[in-house]
Amino acid sequence: MSTITLEDIIKPENLVYKKTDLMTDKSLSYCPGCGHGTAHRITMEVLEELNLDEITIGIAPVGCSVLAYEFMNIDMTQAAHGRAPAVATGIKRVWPDRIVFTYQGDGDLAAIGTAETIHACNRGEKIVIIFVNNGIYGMTGGQMAPTTLPGMKSSTSPYGREVETMGNPLKMTELVAQLPGTYFVSRQAVHTPAAVRRAKKAIKKAFENQRDGKPGLSFVEIVSNCNSGWKMTPTDSNKWMEENMFPFYPLGDIKVDGQLVK
Repeated sequence: MSTITLEDIIKPENLVYKKTDLMTDKSLSYCPGCGHGTAHRITMEVLEELNLDEITIGIAPVGCSVLAYEFMNIDMTQAAHGRAPAVATGIKRVWPDRIVFTYQGDGDLAAIGTAETIHACNRGEKIVIIFVNNGIYGMTGGQMAPTTLPGMKSSTSPYGREVETMGNPLKMTELVAQLPGTYFVSRQAVHTPAAVRRAKKAIKKAFENQRDGKPGLSFVEIVSNCNSGWKMTPTDSNKWMEENMFPFYPLGDIKVDGQLVK
């Protein structure tokens, strides 16, 4: 009877998964169960698979992912709160041969950075924007965000978001899809293996568009949980996200090759 040794298991032909070299060995600063880590990983896997890492520059935001430059093993810089699209615009215009992307949360992109986001999309800057939407301000104490759902509780809407006085949530992805400068717009998630595969496919499409010189900006939203801010276990937060976030923020491609998906 033959026995399986450790050497047999670690043979290249038996390898099932290997961490991309474009993720550093630093421990992630995110809460256990948060989707940011998976979003980081698949973004770096795409850059590695497309062999773009040596020419890519990422822009870190202010928010939960403010330390993204410590986890992503590529050239990165930090932007002031909400200004990542402006910084990305400047870098891409100075170095048009570089691949440039921003990685932003809903507070950074859809609140203080709304103007930068809208105008970069409208101008059709040839960059990629990766937008993580968890419907709350995770880093600063769980306050209501522009993306907080109607009736959803937060530290600044303890009885739930009241649309009459607090306004409607911003659907940034649908909004930017209407602008002539966007070429590819998609909304995905990373809470299941199948969802991760679809999100990675969308991120890959976005970077391929920039690599191939397609005319416009590629925008990928990732709807994620915030189990700490929502005060739930990771499992419960994923279930709540499926039941509440996805009906309001439906997943799928919204604009492909410059054309709205019917």
